[in-house]
Amino acid sequence: MQIQVNSDNHIESSVRLEEWVRTTVESTLERYEEDLTRVEVHISDENGDKPGPHDIRCQMEARPKGHQPISVTHKADSLDQAVDGAAVKLDHALEHLFGKLRNKRGAAPVIESDLDDEPVSADALLEEEFLEKDEALHG
Repeated sequence: MQIQVNSDNHIESSVRLEEWVRTTVESTLERYEEDLTRVEVHISDENGDKPGPHDIRCQMEARPKGHQPISVTHKADSLDQAVDGAAVKLDHALEHLFGKLRNKRGAAPVIESDLDDEPVSADALLEEEFLEKDEALHG
């Protein structure tokens, strides 16, 4: 996965800044590393030299293999909050995309049960766990 970092004239770009942004994106999106060709990060200060709330903007665009690009934007008071917020939003958007694709391909994956070697779907295990917790809460 290639990560490209761009910033406007009001945010001084440096090797340190670019490495920090790349590390943040890589760590947040590492589970999609094989599914993405590139992530473009655009950082800007919307008010320029004037201070103001939520004036740092971070836009991230991910390019999933074989799919349309996905773009998210997050505004915050600081650069690190803007980058972290955009990375989390992009993670959620990719989770949604790949979750929909998994559901289109078919039923839930089958997991081998240790008890009787009968295959059990992941949905069935989640349902069983939910019912156990519900029973414990409501008696």
